[in-house]
Amino acid sequence: MRVLLVEDDRPLAAGLREGLEREALCVDHVGDAERAWSALLATAYDLAIVDIGLPGMDGFELVRRLRASGRHVPVLMLTARDGLEDRVRGLDTGADDYLVKPFLLPELLARVRALIRRSRDAGTPLLRFGPIVLDLACRNAFLDGAPFELTGREWDVLEHLMLAAPRVVAKSKLADSLSRWDNEITTNAVEIYVSRLRAKLAPAAVTIRTVRGIGYRLDEGASA
Repeated sequence: MRVLLVEDDRPLAAGLREGLEREALCVDHVGDAERAWSALLATAYDLAIVDIGLPGMDGFELVRRLRASGRHVPVLMLTARDGLEDRVRGLDTGADDYLVKPFLLPELLARVRALIRRSRDAGTPLLRFGPIVLDLACRNAFLDGAPFELTGREWDVLEHLMLAAPRVVAKSKLADSLSRWDNEITTNAVEIYVSRLRAKLAPAAVTIRTVRGIGYRLDEGASA
């Protein structure tokens, strides 16, 4: 699972990142809302942790923009402001939870786990793209209605591509995601998994297209 951490306090961000990664979460950190917005457009995150007091655009505006775009990624807001008005404003803007600084890391991690669990429970267990269906609950795959055999790595790559479609997923992001289980995963290994998936998807009208210098995206169409 991937988390976007939006925090301009570098020492705090470093500590949070270390704690989140110990929970087997992949963490992308940015220090301002503009870069956070670009990251949210490019990547399918399981959770965003957003500080309110950011340079330039603040956390309130980032979350408001996120919700206005129709994206439903869970958001945990962090702030040094403990007033009732700010807490209400954060939740009304679209945050799912609110944590006031200073806080203890175990509490933040518990809230992160709860938000991700709640999001997964509320969402559909089926992920679809064209003729491909992934049953996330049972971890079964189907292609054109027939069982579709995938290795664990192939499943992970395909799930990330389907979650992001039609956006491009950077090759480095795929490598980072797989590295939760194997720290030696490289972009060359990602290319091997993508090649195997292409061969398996060849009978269907789905293509994993290479976007040169960036990564891959899923398209409906038979040509590679």
